[in-house]
Amino acid sequence: MTTPASLLHPDAFLSPLAIDEAVQRALEEDLGRAGDITSMATIPETAPARAVLVARQAGVIAGLPLGVATFQKLSPHLHIEAHYRDGATVAAGVQVLTISGPARAVLGGERTALNFIGRLSGVATLTSDYVRHTAGTGMRICCTRKTTPGLRALEKYAVRCGGGFNHRFGLDDAILIKDNHIAVAGGIRPVLERARAHIGHLVKVEIEVDTLKQLREVLDSGLADVVLLDNMDIAELTEAVKLTRGRVVLEASGGVTQDSIAGIAATGVDYASAGALTHSAPNFDVALDIDA
Repeated sequence: MTTPASLLHPDAFLSPLAIDEAVQRALEEDLGRAGDITSMATIPETAPARAVLVARQAGVIAGLPLGVATFQKLSPHLHIEAHYRDGATVAAGVQVLTISGPARAVLGGERTALNFIGRLSGVATLTSDYVRHTAGTGMRICCTRKTTPGLRALEKYAVRCGGGFNHRFGLDDAILIKDNHIAVAGGIRPVLERARAHIGHLVKVEIEVDTLKQLREVLDSGLADVVLLDNMDIAELTEAVKLTRGRVVLEASGGVTQDSIAGIAATGVDYASAGALTHSAPNFDVALDIDA
């Protein structure tokens, strides 16, 4: 019997609690107060079914643990065989899962399972395309907090399945000083000094700048670990790398697209973050076909 844990990407973490919570919430949303009344009206309780989950396009699969957990939540008597695991590259037309058992459970979980796999595979597939454009450089592509409310852990996991890396998960795991923080706090040095006075020794401090002049001020302070270079063009990014000389980690952000990512990577910055990985990923085309 395939288990959700056996399908997780080997180098990315997704909590079993997050899987269970997401599946429970999604099934409650779809089955509502009365259950799948169509299947109950038309399918005998003991009727069996065999179905195959098929990828209708080429790409990177993610979300299989959630799909499997969805079906297993509806019936412990389903037999599920996985032919791939998360992070695998698949061709169009391949069978990803084979499911057999009570027909009502198969049909009741169909849309929820497809929603999870389609959404997360879309994120993983888009991320893999960004990563492909950075081949031969040392730059890493990262996601942001521009995620679907309630699905952040899942979408950030899908980014890892696609070969990308995660930025912070929330406001509570790293300091990122943005332009509005600088404005309210009274400048770059004051805001950095306050941040350093507040945090523990394991917390990193990143600060956003949008000019090379601001970058020089940050470097002179010696108080930042990471500098986010916001909406800088290729010439400015290249100059920022020269100015920094490895003293801080550099992250490019703003205007990071599939067309621009190769040029950004070639400047020598350490990271590039793209909200598009999660907020603009197209759904991956996946279907569930009953084997009559």
